Amino acid sequence: MPQSSDARPDPIEVRKVPLHSVSDASELAKLIDDGVLEADRVVAVIGKTEGNGGVNDYTRIIADRAFREILQARGSRDEAEVKKVPIVWSGGTDGIISPHATIFATVAPDSVTPTDEPRLTVGFAMSEKLLPEDIGHTPMIDKVAAGVVAAMAKAGITDPADVHYVQTKTPLLTIDTIRDAKSRGKQVWTEQTHESMDLSNATTALGIAVALGEIDMPTDDQVMHDLSLFSAVASCSSGVELDQAQIVVVGNARGVGGRYRIGHSVMKDALDQDGIWAAIRDAGLELPERPHHTDLQGRLVNVFLKCEADPSGQVRDRRNAMLDDSDVHWHRQIKACVGGVTAAVTGDPAVFVSVAAVHQGPSGGGPVAAIVDLGD
Repeated sequence: MPQSSDARPDPIEVRKVPLHSVSDASELAKLIDDGVLEADRVVAVIGKTEGNGGVNDYTRIIADRAFREILQARGSRDEAEVKKVPIVWSGGTDGIISPHATIFATVAPDSVTPTDEPRLTVGFAMSEKLLPEDIGHTPMIDKVAAGVVAAMAKAGITDPADVHYVQTKTPLLTIDTIRDAKSRGKQVWTEQTHESMDLSNATTALGIAVALGEIDMPTDDQVMHDLSLFSAVASCSSGVELDQAQIVVVGNARGVGGRYRIGHSVMKDALDQDGIWAAIRDAGLELPERPHHTDLQGRLVNVFLKCEADPSGQVRDRRNAMLDDSDVHWHRQIKACVGGVTAAVTGDPAVFVSVAAVHQGPSGGGPVAAIVDLGD
C-alpha cells in the first residue's frame, strides 16, 4: 500500500459498485480503466454475494477470485501480493439486498487538499493463525485484538474513538478442521459447523472490543453467553476461505484530506431506523429532524450493518417465530428483514447487511457504520 513520504496514511477513494453476476468484476475493471482508481492502490474490498450465506457458500470464493484476477491483470502486483489484499465477502443477499462491493483505494496525497477535519482512513492486518480449538476461546480474542492494534497503526489512528468500523473475516469450523483438532488431542467449542459461524463472529467481536477498550478481557465462559459485552463498531463474518483473521479497520484521521468521512451508531432492534440515521449524521451529513432518503442527495456511499434475531423471540414486545422455524433458518429471515428496513432508509437496496451479530452491538440489534461523501 503506497504511503506518503511523511508516513501519514494516504487519502482514500471509496466507491460502491454492483455485481452483475456472482463472477462479475467488470465494474471494478471500469473504475480502473476510467482512471478513478489505480489497481495497485486498492487496499480493501467489502461486499455481498448472492449465495446462501452458510458454510458451503462458495459464491464468496468465486467473487473473490474474480476481483483478484482484475487487480492482478490491471496492475503490477504479482499473485502473491494481490492475495494479501483483504477482500471480505459476506454471503447471502436475502430479500431485496442487492449484490455489490465497496472498494477502498488510496490516492496520491498531492491529488487532494489536506485538511484538519476528520477524513476516511483504512488500515488492514492479518492475525496469527487461528487454530480450530482457538475459536470460542480467549486465544482467538488475544490474536484478533493484536491484529486490530496493528491495523489501527497502519491507518494512522491512535485514538480508538476514531475507529468507526472494523470488518473481519475469520475461519469457522468444518468437518476437516474439527478432525484436525481431534487428531492433536484438542477439543473444539462446538461440532456444529453452522453454529460455529456465529461463534467465530462473536469471539472476533470480543477481540475487537478488547483492542478498542470497549470491554475488559472476558473469560471463556462469557463467550456467547454474556450478551452485555459487545463492540459498537465490530462487523464480523466467517467462512472457509482462510485460517487467520483478516482485519480491516476503517476510521477517520486528521491531516489526511479526501472527500470521505465515516461515522457509526447502533440499531437497538431490527426496526431501529433512527440508529441508521444516527450513523449517517455521525459521519458528518446534516439532516432534518425527520429525514427521508431524498435528503441524502447522493452523498451516502454505503452503510454497513450486522443483525441477529433477538434471543427473546420478540421485537418491540411482539412475538415472532424466526427462532422456531425449521424450514428457513433465522439467519436468512432477519437478514432480509433488516435489509428491507435499511433500504427504506437509504433508498438503495445495495446495502451491506450481515447476520450473526452476537457481541456486535446490543443483543437483538447491531452496529451500523456509514460512509459519506462530503465533497472536495
